[in-house]
Amino acid sequence: MSMLYGAEHRALQDQFDMRPLADRVEQFIVHPVIQPEHRAFIESRDFFFLTTIDHRGYPTVSHKGGNPGFVRVLDDATLAFPSLDGNGMFLSMGNIQGNPKVGMLFIDFETPHRVRVHGEATVSRDDALLRDGHPGFTGAELVVRVKLSEIFINCPRYIHRYQRIESARHVPQADCPTPPPQWKRIDGLQDALPERDRHIGKEMGLITPDEYAALVQQGRA
Repeated sequence: MSMLYGAEHRALQDQFDMRPLADRVEQFIVHPVIQPEHRAFIESRDFFFLTTIDHRGYPTVSHKGGNPGFVRVLDDATLAFPSLDGNGMFLSMGNIQGNPKVGMLFIDFETPHRVRVHGEATVSRDDALLRDGHPGFTGAELVVRVKLSEIFINCPRYIHRYQRIESARHVPQADCPTPPPQWKRIDGLQDALPERDRHIGKEMGLITPDEYAALVQQGRA
């Protein structure tokens, strides 16, 4: 019996006479452990999309980026990735604390190619990957480990081709300081920033929310 499909999926498959095909596709592509081709692809990525579920039942989709290889395959059923400095909302990390079920979508827009992962995640401030200084985890606040439920390659035919131009300058690097984010200069946020960040506006100059929005639109944030 399929674990991937529920009654709602089956109803639609039957409406379009696709149940036999859906079963065959599941048989061919869905795996309970990471295959060699999955590992090579995942560990070459510099971003992925993460889906978590919040306390209200809403899915939250987040872009997670880092240096190539920042997602590590620890064994044939475990992935790990760093949670870097954000805006203080901790939406994805908080969601995982309440509901460990996650989805991960890895895409190569240049080839194109994609891999999907479902699993259960945990979040830690004291993971060995933080303590041991593993590459890709420089500057991380937390480490997320995902225990795999299923992994599969998706058809890439509707993925538009895009070309990678340059790396995000805010991704932490071991050999140089990370530039502070522009939003920490917004005047209305200064009294809410943690003490460790309050020097940024003083040193770089304060900006208004409208000025920050302009920087975002110009690709300078």
